[in-house]
Amino acid sequence: MLDAKFYDTLSRLRLYMSHKSSLNMSGGRKSIHKGISAEFSDFREYMPGDDLRRMDWNVYARLDKLYIREYMEEKEAVVSVLIDTSASMDYGTESKAELAKDLASVVGFLALNNMDRLILYDMKDMGRGLSVSGGRNAFAKVLKWISKLEFSGEIDMLSAARKMQKRAPGITVIISDFLHANILEKEEKLQKGSYEKLLQYFHFCKQYPVILHTMAAEELRITLEGTLNLIDSETDAKIRLTMDERTITDYEKEWNRLAARMKKGCKAGRGAYILCDAGKDRNQLIFQDLKEIYDI
Repeated sequence: MLDAKFYDTLSRLRLYMSHKSSLNMSGGRKSIHKGISAEFSDFREYMPGDDLRRMDWNVYARLDKLYIREYMEEKEAVVSVLIDTSASMDYGTESKAELAKDLASVVGFLALNNMDRLILYDMKDMGRGLSVSGGRNAFAKVLKWISKLEFSGEIDMLSAARKMQKRAPGITVIISDFLHANILEKEEKLQKGSYEKLLQYFHFCKQYPVILHTMAAEELRITLEGTLNLIDSETDAKIRLTMDERTITDYEKEWNRLAARMKKGCKAGRGAYILCDAGKDRNQLIFQDLKEIYDI
């Protein structure tokens, strides 16, 4: 559980966004529109009806022409957070589910603290989304919603993503272990896999994708030994497996291949991929490993 001191430190950061906001509500993001703010943008010639308070008299003294100062208008952006609540997330001594809740809380706090609009989604039931804005005073609603998440069953990530509210350019964060058959399917030479299609969809929607790949310590550092009966937590499929050196080597090879593929996909989609180890100290994970997603 993250405490008040943690969030005070977190308040110094904000999420990186590759697009300028085009929404109408005031916020903390640079907009595609010109307006009044503290950040100077450009000069333009005076036109009848312009506010004389924005006149630059120093330029007039030098050029004998009237020029208006324009400033960058600041608007809110939309930060969408899609949380994988499938059964596979409820695994690990330090569970991926608890890590997912912490990560969603962090992203939610950063969004609200920067006056962005936050939309949280349960990927198992996209109709249970929570849309909230109004600054950090609304953060209590976020914590309450996250605390009620239940991790069970299966999800279809691509189908869920297509049910997102279509608003404007923004940030879309996916928190998941990505241990789903349609995501794990290998990318064919002539046809992109589901993971690549997911990123392609975000690019089409002008979203900056942030992939927070949650994994349990037991999945990253295999310690199982002997012959075991393994049961899929989502499908109940069973497999009998002998955990010897060769099996573990093959697993590690496939895992590294998956991680490399996911990093490559994010790089091509101009997004961010970060492996999130549920067994790692939260301060190190949030303030060090997640540096890539902060605008600092």
